[in-house]
Formats: sequence, structure tokens, C-alpha cells
Amino acid sequence: MTPSDAKPATSSPAESSTGAKPTTRRVGAKRDPDAPDSAKGASRKGAAGTRATAEEMASRQRDISVSEFFAKNRHLLGFDNPRKALLTCVKEAVDNALDACEEAGILPDVSVVIEDLQPDRPASAKSSRYRVTVIDNGPGIVRKQVENIFGRLLYGSKFHRLKMSRGQQGIGISAAGMYGLITTGKPMVIHTRPSVKAAAHHIELAMNTKTNRAEVTVDVETADFPPQRLRELTPGTRAIEAFLSADIYRTGTSVSIEMEGRYQRGRGSVDEFLELTAIANPHARICWVPPSRVAVDDEALLPVAAPNAGTGGAGAVETTEVGGVTVFPSGVAELPAEPREIQPHPKGIELGTLLQMVKDYAVTEKGGTVYQFLQDRFCRVSASTAATMCQAAGVTSRTRARDVEAPDVDRLFKSFEEIRLAPPPTDCLVPIGVRQLLAGMLKGVRAEFYAASSREPSIYRGRPFQIEAAIAFGGELPADDSARVIRFANRVPLLFQQSACSSFKAVAETSWKNYGLQQPRGGGPVGPLVVMIHMASVWVPFTSESKEAIADYDEIRKEMRLALMECGRKLGTYLKRRHRMRREGERRDVFERYIGEISRSLHGLVGADPRKVYDALLKQARSRTAIADDVLDEDGRVMRQEQEVLEDVLVVDRSVPAGASVPKGTRKGCPPEDLAGGLFDGAGK
Repeated sequence: MTPSDAKPATSSPAESSTGAKPTTRRVGAKRDPDAPDSAKGASRKGAAGTRATAEEMASRQRDISVSEFFAKNRHLLGFDNPRKALLTCVKEAVDNALDACEEAGILPDVSVVIEDLQPDRPASAKSSRYRVTVIDNGPGIVRKQVENIFGRLLYGSKFHRLKMSRGQQGIGISAAGMYGLITTGKPMVIHTRPSVKAAAHHIELAMNTKTNRAEVTVDVETADFPPQRLRELTPGTRAIEAFLSADIYRTGTSVSIEMEGRYQRGRGSVDEFLELTAIANPHARICWVPPSRVAVDDEALLPVAAPNAGTGGAGAVETTEVGGVTVFPSGVAELPAEPREIQPHPKGIELGTLLQMVKDYAVTEKGGTVYQFLQDRFCRVSASTAATMCQAAGVTSRTRARDVEAPDVDRLFKSFEEIRLAPPPTDCLVPIGVRQLLAGMLKGVRAEFYAASSREPSIYRGRPFQIEAAIAFGGELPADDSARVIRFANRVPLLFQQSACSSFKAVAETSWKNYGLQQPRGGGPVGPLVVMIHMASVWVPFTSESKEAIADYDEIRKEMRLALMECGRKLGTYLKRRHRMRREGERRDVFERYIGEISRSLHGLVGADPRKVYDALLKQARSRTAIADDVLDEDGRVMRQEQEVLEDVLVVDRSVPAGASVPKGTRKGCPPEDLAGGLFDGAGK
């Protein structure tokens, strides 16, 4: 149809009644540009309603509090589900307790108590209400800082310093209190005593998510620290004399949070977290009081060494359980070395950060020069290096920081990339150590072969880090399952998001087939194997605020692979040696099976002395299969040979029952004397 064939629009009854001349508009006709705006928008308003104006949209815009954001997105902090929320609450409190004790030079004594406030709930309930209490013997918290530490997100002392610590962001414990307030409406209860001579503070506070500030409801002084109510909680707490002892907890902090959660044993549980924390922190003593009622258990944890099994090395300390209370004792009586805070390294600075650092220095240091700025605010920058950088930036050593322009800072930044600098110092890191890794694996995993490796410190983005790895093989580990990967970051276990973690990717990329293990394409090894990886750094690059996985940086993954390859080579050597020993032992068994018959036959044919023949043939068999007599000591070396002691390998004979003693150099089976006695009695004489 052409435009000329279009029919005119029919006028409305209202127009006909007033006698107005009906208007006609052909299809495809253009709108009159001079028509009033009300006429232009009449059809749109009638179809879609009133639209907001710029002024109305501007009036609805307001600030978003960080606590409001995380209250709506609590899954980012690890509060995805009730079971994980309970673990996250315990994890954050225990991390803070260990950090505080170590920084104050106190051997940590941490007690974790979870009370089930709804023990009579139906079996079909998906969650319950719990009260989580964590008490430490640290230095305590001064009164004026309690509201900031427990009632504000993004507030802490560790974010701006380059020093190894468990906490980083200033979010964890205050977020746990916020979650408890959201799910139960109950405030946090804090007891803290910073001085032995003063009374403890009893404070109850709740976070106002609108303002990201704490609102205190109770603030009194009390002599009840540590809370004695917890000593009478269960028969186990009453039976353990040192539990919450006033002599041990002279100062410290107690935090209680009521929350909706789900307590369940197995993988990813509070039990596993505390067990792994005890392995990575042998200097800490941890008491664990679980709730009275437990949900259906998940899959079992790793096969652990039974108490008093005798598998531990010298000085090994066993975990004990009294009346349901588990005590992870401290294995060493000294604290790890105190890490030192360092300045940023020029190789890890970005241009925008450098601009802000120059501005801040100009404000805080009146009259400070660029020359002084480079030496004061960076590590590994000597006086001569600072002069060279100033020259490359087009400024003198007397140029003040406040007089520097953006182009000068840009040239200075480029000089950072061109000048060769020593790597950052590594005294800011405190690794677990090879021996402690082996001791932890031996205590927590029942295997037959253990190996550990500690890499030299390296850097990513100018930040130092160090990778440690350990493996356990054989023993009572399941032979048909995929290898278990245990991950740590600054001595803290990582229990979730394994596939997104750089540690797991490094395990999958390592060619375990070269070391005698099966490995599907793109996956981890299959067999009786446990892999432990620990990353120590001044700033661990987590993938999210929940700190569950390490980001995949090439430098980090490379160091992890190299550490795993070192352990793999030791395992491959052990497996080859063990296979050869078994093969030679089988050959000797074949020889010994016919030696007696040959001796009797020669005696009957030529009258040869059967004992001499037997001894000569047995000597030949043992000489040709001497490898079968090799005995490996606890460091994995052959005891009959003189060789260097290996400090990073441990071999345990799991074939011998606990408590039994086997003479060194004796094979299993009948001794040669018994064989001879059975051969010649009445036959050779």
C-alpha cells in the first residue's frame, strides 16, 4: 500500500461533539517540529508512565557504607551457607588470636568453644543457633580501640605494612559479628584484659551498618576473665586442669558471637581447620570444645596417627581428648622468629601509587627532597642509586618533593624499571621450615614416606614470598583416590575454592608420571599421596575478601611447581629403590627355595658336605641380591652406606605393627639358621 492509499484517522466522540474539525495524519508523515512538548510526550507518558528527571535521579543518590555493601554481599566474606559461616567465624577469631600473641612475644594458648543453643531442634533442621567463643592469652586490647576493632569494617593495623601476618584487610572479626547480628539480632560480647593489675572490660556492642560504627550497649569492668562459666560447661572442661587457667590467661581477649550455623565434621569443618592450624603452628596450644550435637558427618578426614602409636619422632607430642575436649599441645617451647616490616620495593610500585607517595611525603616531610624520599620510602635504594634515579628523572638531589611535577614522576617511574636493584629483604618472612613440615605431616598423616622442600625467597610485584611443599606417600592412605592437596597461606589453612587456587593448579601442572604415579590429563595425581603447599608473603594475593584461594600469578605458580618437583624427585628415587629392593628380594626367595634341594642332591651324587654347599650358595644369593638387605633409616638413607644425612626426607616402616621391634638388617621371614636346622635334621647327617 502506498502512502496515498492510507485512510484518515477517525476523530474521537469528544471532538465530534465540540464540532472540532478532525485532523488527518497519513502513515509515515513527519511530526511537526514546532509542536509543544506536551503534545510530543503525551503518547509516551500514556504508554510508559511518568519518567524520572535528572533532578529526581540525583536526589536518590547517596553514599553506600562498606558495612551495608558487605551485609548484602556477605558471600564475598565467606558466609555463603550456615556450615561455612560457622567455620569462617572461628577462623577469623583464631587468626587474630595467634597474630596478637606472636606480636607480643607470648606463646599462644587459644581455646575455642562452640555451644549449641538449640540442642532439641528437629533432625530435619538445616541450621541451628550457636554461640562461638574464642579466648586467647595475648596482650589484650586497650578500651578505646574495642569499638573500632570489633565494630568497623576495613579497620586494622596490618593493611598498610609489609610484614608477614595472618590478617590483612581489617574485615574478618567485625564481619563475623555483623553476620551474627543479622542472623540472631544478638550483639558481640567481648572480655579483654590488657593489664594484669587492672580489671577486665566486659563490653557488648553491635555494628550499625548504616554508619559502619559500633553501638555499645554494655560497658562494665569485671574480674571474670577468662569467663569461668566456660570451665563448668562440660565434663571435659572440668576435668582438664589447665583449661582457661588464670595462671595462663593473665591477660588476653575473649570474643563471643551468637549466630546461625551448622556444625558438621569432615572436610571443610572446624575440626579440620583446627587440626591443620595445629600442624602449621606447632608453637601454639589449642583447646577445642565442640557442641553437644553433631550433624551427619561428611567424608572422613585423613588417616591420622593413633595416640601412642609410636610413629612420631623424638619429642613428638600427641593430641589428646578428654571428655569430648580435644587438646592440640604445643610441640615447641619457643616462638617463630619475629618478621620485620620492610618498605616497598621500587620494582613493585605502579605509577599512580608513586604519585600518591610523593604527595604524601611532601605533606608529612616539610622540605623533604626526592633524594631523601627514595631512601626513606623504599628498600634496596642506596645513596648512589637514589642519585642515579634523580638524574634519570631530570631532577637534582636537592629538588624538593613538593616541587616535583607529574612528568618528573613519570620519568622517575621509568628509571625504576631500567635500574638493576637487589631483591627485597626476606627477614619479613617466617616460613614453617622443612623439619616442622615433616613433623606436622608425620603427626597428622599416617604414611610411609615423607619429603619436604623449601624454596629460596622470590618476588612478585616487588613483594617477597617463599614457597614450601611437603608430600606424604603410602601407608594407610587410599590408593585409588586422587591425591589430597592441603593448602596454607601465612600458616592459615585454606579449605575452599581449591580449583581456583594457584596451589592446586601447580599440582595439576606438575608431571607426576615422571615420579612413578598415575595422573589423568589436566588433573592431579592419583594414588596414596598427600600434598601440602605453604605460601609465606607480606601480602598474599587472595582471589576474594574471604581469603580462600591464592591468585594465579605466574611467579607464584612457577615456584610452587619447582618445590613440588623437588619433592617428586625424592619420591621417585624412593619408589625406584623400593621397587628394586622388592624385585631383588623376590629373586633371593627363588634362590633360597631351591638351595636346600640342590644341597641334598649334591650330597647324594658326589658326597659333598651339604652345609658347606648350602652356605656357599646362600652367600652367592645374598651377594647378588644385596640390595634386598638395604635398610632405610628415618632420613631415607641406606644405613649400610655412608652418605650425607637428608634433612628433608623421612621414611617410616608401616608394615611393622606399632610397638614391635625389628633388628636392623633382618628381612621378614625365617632366619637362615631356622632354614638350616630344618634342612639338615635327619636329612644331611
